[in-house]
Parts: sequence; C-alpha cells; structure tokens
Amino acid sequence: MKLYGSYTSPFVRHCRVALDECGEQYQFVETDYSQSAAGSPAKRVPFLTIGELKLHDSSSILKYIREHSGSEFMTDLVDFDRYCLINTALDTCINVFLLERDGFTVEQIPYLERQQSRIHAILSELNAINWGTTPRWNDVTIRLACFLDWALFRERLDLSEYSNLLAVLEFAHTQPVFSATAPPKS
Repeated sequence: MKLYGSYTSPFVRHCRVALDECGEQYQFVETDYSQSAAGSPAKRVPFLTIGELKLHDSSSILKYIREHSGSEFMTDLVDFDRYCLINTALDTCINVFLLERDGFTVEQIPYLERQQSRIHAILSELNAINWGTTPRWNDVTIRLACFLDWALFRERLDLSEYSNLLAVLEFAHTQPVFSATAPPKS
C-alpha cells in the first residue's frame, strides 16, 4: 500500500493518522504538484494505491482504511454532515490560499470574498457545537483538527473567536498519533 501526498496537506495528514491508528503498513511517497497531476485525475493529494486499486480522494481512502481494519466510516448522519462542512471549509481555504500565492487576493476578486465568508460561516456553525471537555476522537474531530492545525501552520485564519474549535484542537494535540503527523516546522 502506498499513500502519495505531502507532509503539509491536512487531507493527507488525516489519512496518515487513520493508517497509523489502524496499524496499517504503508509506504508514504512524498508528492509535489506535478507528480500529483500525473498520478491522479483529481490532480491533487492524497491518492492511495493498493495493488491494482487506486483511490483518489481522502474520504474514499479513509473509508477503505477504516473498513479494512474492521471499523466503520461515517455511519452517523450528523457526523457525516459535520465532516462535509469541514471539508467544504478546508477545500475553500486551500483554494483561497493557492490563489493568493498566485497573486489573486480577496480584495481583488469579489468571488474570493464570498469564499472567505463561507469559511467563517462554517467555522461559526462548527464553533456553536458543544464538543464537550473531552471530544470524541473520530474522523470528524480528526478532520477538524487537521484543518485548524493547517490553518494555523499556514497563517490562514485567526481562530481566536472560535474557542470551542480551539478546544478541539487542543484536545487533538494530546493524541500521540496526531502530534506525530504534524508537518515539519522548517
């Protein structure tokens, strides 16, 4: 089994957490933009190969990992909806980040302003959830923590107004598998 991705991708990080949690043996293949464009029709990471089987999205990869290890993936509708909201905010945030790296700013393009608003609306919705003092450690909180940690790593968002989300991230940092998959600081 080979997981293709980058150490900084929050989608890849979630897959690495799941693989490590489930004790799956895999080879991590660090992949850049040109390699991901050549290796996946989605032209992004992660993608996973298992013999002839090739999975092109982190959600299908997570479904495989969880079910292959005898667990379930996203059986609760409310959890699945939260997972989808997080994915929308994360994907949007990454797109805005990459467009800004190419010289397009939120101030220049009204569409990007709408996207930035989408991110904050979703974060507000998620922040209104009572995650508890000890949140459940599942694919919803893992995806959320991967997103939030990436946003801080890339200096994308000010999360100070989202205290419930910061509590989830703080809890995630107590999980050894989460800390072990953090992107390199250099």
